[in-house]
Amino acid sequence: MDKNTPIREILAENSRRRQALDRPYDPITGLGCCGDRTTVAVPCLGGNVCHLPRTMLDDPRYPLAKSNLEAWQRLRFSHDFEYWCAVAVHIKDKMDGRERPFVLNAPQRRVASVLEAQRLAGKPIRIIMLKARQWGGSTLVQMYMAWIQTCHRRNWHSLICAHVKDTAVQIRGMYTRMLQLYPHPLWDGDADSRGNPIPPGLLSYQGALNTRVIAGRGCRVTIGSSESQEAVRGADFAMAHLSEAAFWGDSTRRSPDDFIRAISGAIALAPLTLVAVESTANGVGNWFHREWKRSEAGLGDKQAVFVPWYEIEIYRAPLPADPAEVVKAMDAYAWSLWERGCTLEMIWWYICKRREYPHDYQMHAEYPTTPDEAFSSVASPVFDPVAVERMRSAADTSAVPLQGEVYGLAPFGEMSIVKPMFHPGSAGSFQAYRLPQTGVPMLNRYVVGVDVGGRSASSDYSVIVVIDRLPAAGGKPVEVVAQWRGHIDHDILAWKAAAIARFYCDALLVVESNTLETEAARAGVSASDAGLFVLSRIAEVYPNVYTREIYDEASRRPLRKLGFHTNRATKAMLVANLVAMVRDAAYIDPFPGAVNELATYEARPNGTYAARAGCNDDMLMARALALLVSSGLPLPRVLDINALPRPKSW
Repeated sequence: MDKNTPIREILAENSRRRQALDRPYDPITGLGCCGDRTTVAVPCLGGNVCHLPRTMLDDPRYPLAKSNLEAWQRLRFSHDFEYWCAVAVHIKDKMDGRERPFVLNAPQRRVASVLEAQRLAGKPIRIIMLKARQWGGSTLVQMYMAWIQTCHRRNWHSLICAHVKDTAVQIRGMYTRMLQLYPHPLWDGDADSRGNPIPPGLLSYQGALNTRVIAGRGCRVTIGSSESQEAVRGADFAMAHLSEAAFWGDSTRRSPDDFIRAISGAIALAPLTLVAVESTANGVGNWFHREWKRSEAGLGDKQAVFVPWYEIEIYRAPLPADPAEVVKAMDAYAWSLWERGCTLEMIWWYICKRREYPHDYQMHAEYPTTPDEAFSSVASPVFDPVAVERMRSAADTSAVPLQGEVYGLAPFGEMSIVKPMFHPGSAGSFQAYRLPQTGVPMLNRYVVGVDVGGRSASSDYSVIVVIDRLPAAGGKPVEVVAQWRGHIDHDILAWKAAAIARFYCDALLVVESNTLETEAARAGVSASDAGLFVLSRIAEVYPNVYTREIYDEASRRPLRKLGFHTNRATKAMLVANLVAMVRDAAYIDPFPGAVNELATYEARPNGTYAARAGCNDDMLMARALALLVSSGLPLPRVLDINALPRPKSW
């Protein structure tokens, strides 16, 4: 169907879609609930029919419990999470502030089915959830943990950790309200010294400010934040709810990677243990984005669960008196929503809501249709987000680069060249997905690009990237095969780049010369001779250094200058060529961080290009240099094709 389809056909299809969505759901009878269920008449309910979990009927306690209402309810609590929520849990309605039974909405039911599938399979429960806003994802996770602690396990301790402590406190507040309103006759708690049942509640635990204990169950509930990581390290947790993980601060002192790894590593791989990571997106490149992509590819321990906006019932709007108005207002994106299966009520809500935002990316970030939209957060992206994600998907995520350093040139004392060698080591800043192919002398195979950064840890990174052009000889995309990234003195950086270029079969070395020339000028070297400061010394021992042609005003003749000088005009060329290569899938890049930089590179209102605030573009610019120069070179060829064997790797 499209805009030319008669409105009556569109309305008929819309009616079918609405009927499919309006399937009956009743957690009290079990109708429409998740899991394997059996329809039975329940004696203690006067023979009324319920749809009960198969595990409940298989429980040895069921024959005795089916004729006693309280025993039957207690037994069902332990087998039927959705029933327990509707009977034992009350939450505050966001619209009127009243406490209401917790009846799961559609996205909550879908996530609950994922959790239950893992539990019933006897697996450790592990999920990572990328969510749109305002559907109760945090509530669902917290109540599922509460269900385990109140109906399945005693002394089963949990952690609630958010980006800030106030958020964790709010999440624990759900727990407090739930226990305050819990039906006492159905509470399964220990008795006190006099034999009286201990009523439900959260009690202080040994004077700790951040820890409470569930009365009668012995289960501790601890809150923490990414800002105060020391407060939750080393504790005995069986479950962890890690909320808004995309917003956890990342610095040299606090790393989400290390903190979350420490928490998850301390939780045993045992049934009913749980780690639930959930967040709205906050751009790309952070821990949450990396872990989501890993889990989405099936490489992590967590099941990836995405909740798009259109699954949330509140994001639907009544159609206008003339439904044709909706069809007339539908653009290409709205029609893609229709093809996805959305109803006109969903699409009409989206069209109306979209008018509140100046830019599409803002709507996509708040109300994502796909995971890629959720992570896309650049106002004016230079690179097509679809093409960037296609590049990410094309990379071999199972490949692990070799890590270490390349040594070979001696930058001090007598200038000399020794045979470059790769020295593996986890502390090295050089990573290679493929080492150079030796034994087959070739021309124009490798190009090495260098973007010069700063020396200090707080400055921009310097990057050396290696491009393998051999695939282009067969009509395939060129490939990024290696990279060095770090902070280093600029003269040592230049020598290191030359060593890597020599290592990769005497590759053409393309160095961004702006910073080097500026430093030369500050050292008193004339502008015309600035390039001689570092690059000319290297060129004396490594001749395959890129040069550019300039016009010398003094001599009134063209001269060759070492290095690539980036200015407004040449940067536009670099970016334009890279845009085309990303669009046309003309190169393959296995480095996830470099692809992230493409996703966060934006066009500014003044016509310049730059990385989004808080992001980098050093890997991007090193590739832009190497790929632009590479595009002007002849295709690689063997020096003597008759005398040398054909390369086996291509």
